[in-house]
Amino acid sequence: MKKDKTNLTGAHIREKRRALAQGRWKRRASAIAWYGLLAEVFFLPLSPGAATVALLVGIAGTALRFYVDKEFHFRHLRFDVPAVFFVAISALSVLSSPDRGFSFYNYYNLVGVYVLTYLLIGQNVREPWQMKSILRMACAAAVIVLLYGYYQFLFGIDISSMKWIDGDAFPELRKRVFSTWENPNILAGYLDIIICLAFGLFMKCRDRERRILLGAFMLAAAACLAMTYARGACLVIAVILAGYGALRDRRVLAACVVVIALLFAVDPMLYERITSVFTKVDTSTEMRLAFWESTVAMIQDHPFLGIGWGAYWMVYPEYDFYLQGANVLIVHAHNIYLNYMAEIGIPGAVAFFWFFFGTMVMALRTHFQEMPVRKLRGAFRWERLWTDWEESDILAGLSQGIGLAVLSVALNGLTDDLLFNIPSSMLLWMIAALAGVLSCMSPQKAAAEKKAGGNEFLARFRATAVQNAKEAKDKVQGKVEEKVHGMLYRETPVEPEGADRKASDAKPTAPAADAAPEPVKAADAPEASEAPQKTLDPMDELAEEVRKALEQRKQEEEAAEAEAAAKETAAAPKGEVEAETPASEPEQEGVDTAGSAEDAASPEPDRPEQTELTEEKAETAGKPEDGEKAEKKAEEKAEEKKEAKEADSHEENERDIKGDH
Repeated sequence: MKKDKTNLTGAHIREKRRALAQGRWKRRASAIAWYGLLAEVFFLPLSPGAATVALLVGIAGTALRFYVDKEFHFRHLRFDVPAVFFVAISALSVLSSPDRGFSFYNYYNLVGVYVLTYLLIGQNVREPWQMKSILRMACAAAVIVLLYGYYQFLFGIDISSMKWIDGDAFPELRKRVFSTWENPNILAGYLDIIICLAFGLFMKCRDRERRILLGAFMLAAAACLAMTYARGACLVIAVILAGYGALRDRRVLAACVVVIALLFAVDPMLYERITSVFTKVDTSTEMRLAFWESTVAMIQDHPFLGIGWGAYWMVYPEYDFYLQGANVLIVHAHNIYLNYMAEIGIPGAVAFFWFFFGTMVMALRTHFQEMPVRKLRGAFRWERLWTDWEESDILAGLSQGIGLAVLSVALNGLTDDLLFNIPSSMLLWMIAALAGVLSCMSPQKAAAEKKAGGNEFLARFRATAVQNAKEAKDKVQGKVEEKVHGMLYRETPVEPEGADRKASDAKPTAPAADAAPEPVKAADAPEASEAPQKTLDPMDELAEEVRKALEQRKQEEEAAEAEAAAKETAAAPKGEVEAETPASEPEQEGVDTAGSAEDAASPEPDRPEQTELTEEKAETAGKPEDGEKAEKKAEEKAEEKKEAKEADSHEENERDIKGDH
């Protein structure tokens, strides 16, 4: 026995140690995945190599978390299906590449990084507080990018060998900052994304201190954007903010006009650079048109699988209609729509832009419950910046900012292929995953999970039809129950106790045999009078018949009970009457005895009352010395019996009605 207890104790200790070890590994795996994610968010705009290492660490932690934590399940985001189609079709496009080895190497390095970023964010970000940490890391990295951009502009940088400027068209332009990114246009696209995110938070924030801080950050980013002299990016952010102001808030439109006028006044070269978009003075505009013409020819020749992933620079010389054999390497079409259709075919491009624009629309349509707007009063206090920020405001602002950021990438893609840059593509897939996560956190997700299939219209129609059918059924059933219950529970009016007492006092004290009352039901009289006036429907007739049957059964049971009670009460008084009655009154005793015999044989409901009266007479006759007291006592006793019988019959009637119902 002792050995068994020892074995049980050892097993319990081992089980407890195993549970503790599993809990430690769960926490370790979660921490590895989470800190790898934050490191990628921070290093992505600063060092692509460090961001890739952080991504691999985060993916390793996520895989370990799936292995050790049985409660951590894979979560499907809304646009996983087009993402899978894009990955599959891009893999097939490798077969049509002139250099399959290079295309495959380029494919699994780039697409693999995009998909892993999407998985890392989508699977590990599940709580609103995690969004705050991600925003802190992204904001810290953006501040470093802006500071380094200002440093380049203030202290100068030699860009003569980078060929980013047409010296003949813009001889005075010698500075174009690119900060930690490898190209001014790529930096401009990143700044557009950052400004859109800050703008979304600015519009949903209700604290004056935070709005001032976000407004200052947007102005600093706009100034750095102007230092890139990227015409397309500058026009895109101006169109987005001005369009939002015209549609939602005119104050945003006025602020946008003021900022643009101020930048043009400070830097006249920026005005000249922006207005050159609408002319062919700059060779870059003419070259883009030539690239697009060549890309359209590629799409026409390879419409299904394209020319192969990343093979644009290898195929372009065959479609060179502008440079004519010049020793210039053209790596993309300067248009994301044409570039994707050329490299992975029209089906692959459709899958990608399904994912791309679906994410944008989803982010703009994701709403969160907004708290009442507080009036901004009192003096400005910096300590309010460190107080807790409402999670609903952060989630709503981030969702709106992501939608506008994807829109900026879509508009910038008309004149440049920002997604050709690896960090830019990783950033796009990162914010797409964040948009999917925000959609899961939104109250709209609860309604979306109830949707059975992919066709929202059919699901909504089915739900509406079921709801209408249920309402109609409840309505009909309610009407039927109301009619039946009304007929079953309709009772005859009960007279007050005083009236009953007067009626009992007014009854004659004659023997029951002399009285021949007709058994008339109180409930039948009004029915007979109402029958020729009102025609009942079948349900009312059925309910009426049931009620009549219940009334008849009730009366029969009352009669039987009264008969039995009369027999019991008549036995004792009968002996007393025979003993005390004088010999000169045999006829009266015979009359009473005959009356009681008739009461025992009669099934009529009124007979018990007559029996009770006869008994009371017998008792009164047997005690002539105190007749008034005896008569009063007999009346009280009869009244108590009558009330007890009425209570019992009422309870039995209710039970019968409930059982029949």
